[in-house]
Amino acid sequence: MAVEVGSQAPDFTLNDYNKQPVKLSDFRGGKNVLLVFYPFAFSGICQGELCQVRDELAEYADNDVQVVGVSVDTPFSLKAWAEQQGYTFPLLSDFWPHGEVAKTYGVFNEAAGLANRGTFLIDTEGVVRYAQVNQPGEARDQAAWKKAVAAL
Repeated sequence: MAVEVGSQAPDFTLNDYNKQPVKLSDFRGGKNVLLVFYPFAFSGICQGELCQVRDELAEYADNDVQVVGVSVDTPFSLKAWAEQQGYTFPLLSDFWPHGEVAKTYGVFNEAAGLANRGTFLIDTEGVVRYAQVNQPGEARDQAAWKKAVAAL
């Protein structure tokens, strides 16, 4: 079961693609967080979604929203992908223990060993304000995220 709107977002610390720890609660009191779980770096739908986020990053920044991507990829593959695509927001590695954070958020796909497309908007108090889970192969409607961001 995915984390629900109105609940406290589970805190976590994961390494980014530069192997630097990023802790969710470090954003509290300062920025809202759009937490974007995705199956794999270098895959078609994921790349399309994150490229759209990259191209619209100013909209999120204008609303004090920090975009954070999370997948079960290694930091090495995330770094290569970020450099190739010009992603400047953190991509975090939920590689080991495998999918632990995705499990905490209820978006880990045990059968495939990957994170489903879970999207969570977390306010500056750490409360989930928007939550949606899409299955592998099912692209997200980013307009829904933007409505939630605008409502913050």
